[in-house]
Amino acid sequence: MFANTYKGRRVLVTGHTGFKGSWLTTWLLKLGAEVIGVSKDIPTQPAMFEELALAGRIRHIQADIRDLDTMRDLIAEEQPDFVFHLAAQAIVSTSYINPVETMTTNVVGTMNILEALRTLERPCVAVMITSDKCYDNVEWIWGYRETDGLGGKDIYSGSKGAAELVIKSYFHSFFQNEHPVRLAIGRAGNVIGGGDWAKDRIVVDCMRAWSEGRSVEIRSPQATRPWQHVLEPLSGYLALGQAIVQKTQLHGESFNFGPRAEQSRTVVELLEALSRHWGFENSDQAYRVTANIPFHEAGLLKLNCDKALFHLKWEANLDYAETIQMVGDWYAGFYRKQADMYALTLKQIEAYECLGVERNRIWSKA
Repeated sequence: MFANTYKGRRVLVTGHTGFKGSWLTTWLLKLGAEVIGVSKDIPTQPAMFEELALAGRIRHIQADIRDLDTMRDLIAEEQPDFVFHLAAQAIVSTSYINPVETMTTNVVGTMNILEALRTLERPCVAVMITSDKCYDNVEWIWGYRETDGLGGKDIYSGSKGAAELVIKSYFHSFFQNEHPVRLAIGRAGNVIGGGDWAKDRIVVDCMRAWSEGRSVEIRSPQATRPWQHVLEPLSGYLALGQAIVQKTQLHGESFNFGPRAEQSRTVVELLEALSRHWGFENSDQAYRVTANIPFHEAGLLKLNCDKALFHLKWEANLDYAETIQMVGDWYAGFYRKQADMYALTLKQIEAYECLGVERNRIWSKA
């Protein structure tokens, strides 16, 4: 997988205790990487990071990316071959409650990682992860391209757009010419999968409620999202890291990672599919609609991923039914106490890899 790019390499993951970070850490371990993780805390209870006992499988460091001196010392000490920067304040509703924390984490924290990398004197590839929310969403029906305008109407979108500007300015100011660090940006959104327990996320709310025998409240039933399993963008980030090693011309470029267009579904359609998988015979028992929307939410936001297809030969691996089944199976294993969750997670990664081989995905090559 990934041409053995990560086997035996030192990989630093920021935000490794979060949902995406835990999946990425597990996959990197499977790929044979030596993983160093840095996060300020365990962000949720329960937490996938704890359920998979990842602290005992990697070098686990508790630190805040907003602390520049600590980030400088960490990069200097660990001398990573790769950095995947995922650490962020990632919840839209929280950005309205704690706008300063959101801005400092997403903007200053990103700057601190770049500033620490600026002093590194050995080859390293840094994949900086932002979000589809970095785009200035004007609610059009086609996907946003990497060259479209950045920024947004809300604090969270603004923080992601600002982080992108910081990355761009650092790239042009410090990381061109002969600097040994190469970097690129990965953008994705509306990721679902087992192990997510962050607040105000529809799949999380469903699984919590259904495991307790309750129906779930939904705010925006007709909001349309291009739902994708968490392994989809992660395969893109890993493919991007591999490509930056092999293709110097991609240094400093940004890439979108999203599902096929036919995977866009309304919130109601998503819930109906998940509720059937969970065992509900009548979706009316699974959810109820409320009219309370306390903050701005985009009605439609999707990405154009042609650039990733052209330069990286990357494309989404799962169809909608496969995505739903993987999500449902993971949570069923957890809430019904039927599985070793680390083993189940590895099994799902292996199944994803096998599908990649069958479908001739470029990243699945040895």
